[in-house]
Amino acid sequence: MRSARLARRNVMDRPLESGLSVLLLAFGVGIISLMLLMQRSLTEDLDRNIKDIDLVLGAKGSPLQSILANVYHVDVPTGNIPLAEARKVMRHPYIESSIPLAYGDNYELFRIVGTEASYPEHYGAEVTEGRLFDAPFEVTVGAEAAAATGLSIGDTFFSAHGLKDGTDVHRDKVYTVVGVFGATGSVIDQLLLTSIESVWGVHADIEGADQEITAVLLKKKNPLAILTLPNLLRDTPMQVALPAIEMNRLTQQFGIGLSTLRAVALLIMSLSFVSVFIALFASLRDRRYELALMRTMGAPPRRLFTLVLFEGLWMTVAGIAIGLVLSRLGVVVLAGALADRFHYDVAQLAPVAGEWFLVAAALAVGTLAAALPARSALRIDISNTLGQGR
Repeated sequence: MRSARLARRNVMDRPLESGLSVLLLAFGVGIISLMLLMQRSLTEDLDRNIKDIDLVLGAKGSPLQSILANVYHVDVPTGNIPLAEARKVMRHPYIESSIPLAYGDNYELFRIVGTEASYPEHYGAEVTEGRLFDAPFEVTVGAEAAAATGLSIGDTFFSAHGLKDGTDVHRDKVYTVVGVFGATGSVIDQLLLTSIESVWGVHADIEGADQEITAVLLKKKNPLAILTLPNLLRDTPMQVALPAIEMNRLTQQFGIGLSTLRAVALLIMSLSFVSVFIALFASLRDRRYELALMRTMGAPPRRLFTLVLFEGLWMTVAGIAIGLVLSRLGVVVLAGALADRFHYDVAQLAPVAGEWFLVAAALAVGTLAAALPARSALRIDISNTLGQGR
């Protein structure tokens, strides 16, 4: 313990050299830790919201856009589709279940989605206050949407046209809040759910002949649905997108950037270990006389070895600790940005499995970087060093 305290004092007596080593290691560990934390949060959100959704029926356009818009609600839809045509797909013998969605308005930038009771049931959402919407223009609000907007049972509001603007308000139709969902950790938390008739009623007559919806979330009964439905829809304005395939493509595209960032972080960490190595060698050279005196006063060789080794470990541990703190601060900042833009909460700060490996690897390499100069402390020529007076 005495060697550890002395090593810490020696490190703090060299703030510039030690600080550079600690800072480099903190940045390397912080970047990798931040990527691990964000990857965990995003992966869990993606998997949770895509669960048991095999196909998404929507207007023709970008399949990825259709998935992002209709499953995750972070993009605009590719258009609307005729309800009559959509029902033919919903009744197809290869389809087990279907969830229709209709939207195009918002309240304080939270989407108002017309759907059926099967939608919240799909995500296990339970009404904790009030009840589920039933009649037109009744709304049940997701947990995060309720917290952000302050909506509660009995409140009334007007919807605004579009998904990203609150200026074009429909003041001729009033929505009434009849319930609030409990938190689910899914997309339901950020939505205001109502009946499809409510969405139709805002823009046209509910009984109109040309009824349209935005999309249908489908669960297949037979795997052949993936091959059969695209051919059936070839001459229609509709298409089916496969969430699993599109999200896999998206993660692969992100993977290239993440791999590059990870490589940069590893390079920074490597430089930090080299910096620790150089700093300890320089410190050892400057303190040879001090170490020789310690030997003459009875300090065994292993005491000098331990002292230098502890100095390296102090810098390594400090760099790791600061890096982990920086990664958490980064998560909070990024989570705030995502929450403002997409209403998604990804601020999960609990350690992930990969971080334990990261810490262990950093400690191991840091120990090795410190052990090399520590060995040279064992080979100090006491008489020659004391004779030179330095």
